[in-house]
Amino acid sequence: MEASDEDLAFAAANGDGNAFATLLARVYDRLFGLCYRLTGNREEAEDLTQDICAALPAKLGQYQRRAKVTTWLYRVAVNAAHDRRRRQSTHSKAATGWGDWEKARQAELAENRVQSDWLGAAMAQLPPDLRDTLALVLDDMTHAQAGEILGVSEGTISWRLSEARKALRAQKEKEGTS
Repeated sequence: MEASDEDLAFAAANGDGNAFATLLARVYDRLFGLCYRLTGNREEAEDLTQDICAALPAKLGQYQRRAKVTTWLYRVAVNAAHDRRRRQSTHSKAATGWGDWEKARQAELAENRVQSDWLGAAMAQLPPDLRDTLALVLDDMTHAQAGEILGVSEGTISWRLSEARKALRAQKEKEGTS
């Protein structure tokens, strides 16, 4: 005499691997069919069915013989499909706009690299005293700190920065008209 699905479920819940394998062999195709109808996509249905089967040994402990195993298993599948849809919806909402944000971030990084490269090349053309002063101030040094490092007054640092800015502006204008 062949064991019922309910007897197999009870045995599987108590650790009988053969009962679990037999039960799974009996219900797998119907479970997959339901998952396919719930998702409308073969790959998604395969993933959902596999997820359910992986969780089934733990869930079988919750099965009570109030309904047929297939009815209970269908409820498990419907709940799993709802959970998956909720996760996908949440992920979708969270991901909305990230592509645009990342494109803007990449564009900003590229622009910053271009500006940084230009500034490095332009600073290389400055006289050493102006270049050193500008490098220190661009590195967040105060005029007093830069003056102390270079051994000059704060007023000299201010004058050098003014001269460096003029030279950089002139170079930028020259490049713009070339």
